[in-house]
Amino acid sequence: MVYKLGTDIDLIMSNLEGISFHDQKVLVTGGAGFLGSWICEVLLYQGAEVICLDNLASGLKENISHLIGSDKFQFIKHDISEAISFDENIDIVIHMASRASPLEFEHYPIEILKANTIGLMVSLEIARAHGSRMVYTSTSEIYGNPQEVPTPESCYGYVNSIGPRSCYDEAKRCGEAFVTAYSAQYGLDSRIARLFNTYGPRMRADGIYGRAIPRFIDQALSGTEITVYGDGSQTRSFCYVTDQIEGILRFASMDAARGYVVNIGNDLEISILALAKKVLDITKSDSEIMYQPMPSDDPIRRRPDITRAKELLRWEPKVDLNEGLFKTIEWFKGA
Repeated sequence: MVYKLGTDIDLIMSNLEGISFHDQKVLVTGGAGFLGSWICEVLLYQGAEVICLDNLASGLKENISHLIGSDKFQFIKHDISEAISFDENIDIVIHMASRASPLEFEHYPIEILKANTIGLMVSLEIARAHGSRMVYTSTSEIYGNPQEVPTPESCYGYVNSIGPRSCYDEAKRCGEAFVTAYSAQYGLDSRIARLFNTYGPRMRADGIYGRAIPRFIDQALSGTEITVYGDGSQTRSFCYVTDQIEGILRFASMDAARGYVVNIGNDLEISILALAKKVLDITKSDSEIMYQPMPSDDPIRRRPDITRAKELLRWEPKVDLNEGLFKTIEWFKGA
């Protein structure tokens, strides 16, 4: 089987069940990143006008190169932490700009902080100037090591504000406060999506950008050792990219979702060790598992309560882990 991205785009379109952004103008910050490029492509496919803004710090121009040239797509290389304004009317701002790999936290903490605070404020000012709808992609990291699993949106979180992950989780928490403040003070139409671990084609596996699934796949396909931190008993809940994009766009489209915070992720939990073994099984790799010390403050469990997403967005994940991993592995083979 050869992976075909267009099949997954068609799947998202079908799952959206008639939801459309046709003739709307949408600004996507971080639009050349893993999730941002998928958002841009689906919106363009639907007939929206898309402004993709990215400084290419961790995003890749190759993710959007096939979109450049469309008369409804505009790419602007720009750091959202620096002020920018637009003359044309913008209907929706989707703020996705941020480095997100835990291995980047050590190397780029200031850039990560700025993207989710100063950069978000720039995005909020754009939305305020145009009367746009604001969609902020926050993260499950704001829960830290939650005391309640599955974790509902009402959980305040248990986070170390001076730990090695604080540049990301505390920046996202501050970002949520910014969105809340703009809504309260200026009446901005906003909503906050707390995204849980997502995977799929276009996810980077190289160096500090590699997260668990792409790193495992890359190591398995190359025959190198699979690196598992700790004893691998820590858990995550992995959502395939088509499900995640559908959830975000449903959230962005609904008038009734104004002011809400919603978990968007798969609620099926798996240990990291079991995940590594699953990748080895699907790839038929002979790679050995190598255990490394557990990073400081690494969450023990991660599983969302998606009751609100089911009720408000009429959304739940449809792609099971085996199917999603198979697609992702096939993409990596052809990349």
